[in-house]
This record gives sequence, C-alpha cells and structure tokens, in this order.
Amino acid sequence: MEESGRSESLRGSALVGAAGTAFLPVVAVVVAGAEAALPWWAVTGPAVLTAGLAGWAGVRISRRRDVRRAALEPGETVLGTYTVRPPYREHTPPAAHEGPQYQLVVTSLGLQLWERSALLWRHPWPELRVLVDGARLRVHHEGRETGHMLLEPPGAAQEVRRAAARHAAH
Repeated sequence: MEESGRSESLRGSALVGAAGTAFLPVVAVVVAGAEAALPWWAVTGPAVLTAGLAGWAGVRISRRRDVRRAALEPGETVLGTYTVRPPYREHTPPAAHEGPQYQLVVTSLGLQLWERSALLWRHPWPELRVLVDGARLRVHHEGRETGHMLLEPPGAAQEVRRAAARHAAH
C-alpha cells in the first residue's frame, strides 16, 4: 500500500513538473503566433511540440528532485546545491534540458556528490576535512582526498567551508 502511495506521489510530482516547465514556453509560442496574426491551426503544431519537449524536460527535472529528496535522512535538510564544473575545458556542456552533470549538495548532516540522479558519495560532517584552495574546494574523508572541485557560482567554495565549520567538520 505504501509503495502505491509513493508511486502516485511521484507521478503527481512529475505531472506538476511537466506542466510547470511547459506553461511559459507554450504561452510564448501562442503569444508570438497571435502577434504575427497566424491562424490557430498554424500555432497549434508548434505549441504542441513545445509543450511536449518542455514537459519532458520538466518530468526529468522533477524525477531528479524526487530521487534526491528520497535520499535525505529523517530530519536532514538541504542547505545548498552547487554545480561542479567539469575539470577539463574540452568537456562539452550538457544540453539545457539535462541540467548540470555534477552537483554538490550541502545538507545539515554532510556532503553529497551527485551525477544527475545517481548519488556518487555522501559523507557526514564529523568525518570530513574541508579546505578551500583559491576558488577550488578540497574534501578529505578518512585521510584521502575525496573531491577537488571548482564550484559555481563564484564564492561557493567559501560558502561550503563556512557550512563545514558550523557543522563540526575540520
């Protein structure tokens, strides 16, 4: 019974995400068509195509949020989410509908590194040593460097370091 309720909740969340993401682009297409004095049948095709593509992107974004929310421990709250820039310039940026490939999630209990919907690692604050090296964040766990990353937006590494200091990471 509980699994059925969770499945319905995820489906409802996906529908809300799809509708929310598709609404403004579809309105823009319809308004542009009306301003160009196009007949309704000439606007319908682009509006439906826009709704489908934007809705698909919205479902993906919503599912990613649901997966990340489900990974939180009871009582754990997200303090911030930061995009991790690729280490090499030759990486092609992700398509806009995919969102950033890697994200560092700072929570009240520790750090989580995500590759889209896949949790790569999570470590609690007391087990971490968090250093700032210029604009880069260096994360050590059990004496080994777990992460050496450049975060967006600028200043994010210092924000993570301050959060680590507040939550008892070294």
